[in-house]
Amino acid sequence: MKKLSLIIVCIALIAFSLPEKKKIKIFIAGDSTASIKETKAYPETGWGMPFVYFWDSTVTVVNKAKNGRSTRSFRNEKLWQQILDESSEGDYVLIQFGHNDEVPSKSNATTEIEFSNNLAVFVNEAKSKKLNSILLTPVARRKFDSTGKIVGTHDVYAQIVREVAAKEKVPLIDMDKKGQQLYQQFGVEHSKLLFLQLKPGEHPNYPGGKEDNTHFNELGARLIAQSVLAEIRSQVPDLAHRIVKTAVK
Repeated sequence: MKKLSLIIVCIALIAFSLPEKKKIKIFIAGDSTASIKETKAYPETGWGMPFVYFWDSTVTVVNKAKNGRSTRSFRNEKLWQQILDESSEGDYVLIQFGHNDEVPSKSNATTEIEFSNNLAVFVNEAKSKKLNSILLTPVARRKFDSTGKIVGTHDVYAQIVREVAAKEKVPLIDMDKKGQQLYQQFGVEHSKLLFLQLKPGEHPNYPGGKEDNTHFNELGARLIAQSVLAEIRSQVPDLAHRIVKTAVK
């Protein structure tokens, strides 16, 4: 009995002596594929929405991603400055752009050089505030060829992200490749279940139906979020131990 009491006391002393995990914030800088959606857009869901539920009480996720933003407009609209202003030393920022940067017809598009430079500036400004940057390639769109093989649509701008991550020595989560692998596993037809694909009359927000191969529904957003978490688990130890244990195997 005395031995049992001694063991309990020792365990309690160890528990009290363990350093308390510092509370941190994880910011998301990105576009519509990650952003929080208005009710009128449902069931469209950004992967940043389910992402918030996978963390323990030491983590607060702050999703600054906005529809239609590129690296240029995210800075011009002061959204990046909001992250710098609201963050503290040791916080993390996930940076995912490319969807809008790479479309020449968009007013906020960037050239390949501009895109590379903008990403590098984000990373270095984060470093100056002692923040931890994680770069993400733009998450893959759903596109298959006539043989049922997934086709890349972000090849050039995704490669730029990879190169910037290597040069700046920051973690890279390759959501272009991860997304393509996921869609290929589901196949041509079943992969539609991950996206905003609706028949006319199927949802009141889209009475005429919707066929969208870029934006996710709730299932797709959750699976993409889990892919991001799996990469964080393997690459970022300080964040890995803050993921709820049952979230990702």
